[in-house]
Amino acid sequence: MIQLTIIRIEGYGPWTITLGSDREAHIQMLQARVYYDLQRVFSEHGCLVFSNRFDEYFAITNGLAANDHVTIGCELAKLYNNLKLSIAIGRGATAFEANLKAHKARKDAKATGNATGSSKSETLVFGNGLTNGLRKDDDDAGDNMVQLMHIDVDSSTKISSRLSPYEITYLVSKIYAKLSEAFLKESSLTFFLGGDNFMVISNGVTKDEAIKIITGKTVTQDLDIKLNCGIGVGRNAKTAAAAATEALDTIRSLRNKGRIQSVYEIRCL
Repeated sequence: MIQLTIIRIEGYGPWTITLGSDREAHIQMLQARVYYDLQRVFSEHGCLVFSNRFDEYFAITNGLAANDHVTIGCELAKLYNNLKLSIAIGRGATAFEANLKAHKARKDAKATGNATGSSKSETLVFGNGLTNGLRKDDDDAGDNMVQLMHIDVDSSTKISSRLSPYEITYLVSKIYAKLSEAFLKESSLTFFLGGDNFMVISNGVTKDEAIKIITGKTVTQDLDIKLNCGIGVGRNAKTAAAAATEALDTIRSLRNKGRIQSVYEIRCL
């Protein structure tokens, strides 16, 4: 079971227009600062945040209760009193299902005017049937684990020696699009981490299915690349991400010893 929290800057487009035409530098700095603060606040609770369209962010929040979200919302409201933030929580067997439930919770709450908040905060927290649930001990059950895949391009140094910086960005964008499409078919969500690195919230995807995607032609065809994939499983996002990155490092270590392996898994149970 995966729990996703979607944080959104409400009314962001209309608000940016009020900044005037010479606003772009300010907007870019604000977006970077919001992402930094969200990552900082949520990571203190073992969570991990991914940027989605810059005015919206996805956090993996297994182990975080609804009242914890309200507390975080209060802290964020103090930092950004000129912005209105909303937080939607959803749980599911897959990341896509959790995303749909968070989306539905937001829509239902807005339609009925029913949302959890605080008199100290303008941040709204949406979550159907979750207000009094989501205790931290809920994730003690074996099925409430986070599974992440950390994917990178094999031998990317060789690629950078023959392509210009922008050509590399173009290549990475194509890889991102193909990975996103392939994993969305498995109800998983893919996010770009920077460089040539991607992370997939992949609950429900087996190692064999990952091997098929990573080593098959669906993603790499016509791109002249190979991919590596470290799979990590843990009780929260930070534990799973660390395991996935360790698994990716293990692939490199094995390759240096002459053992070629594109997918490796580490479970921290």
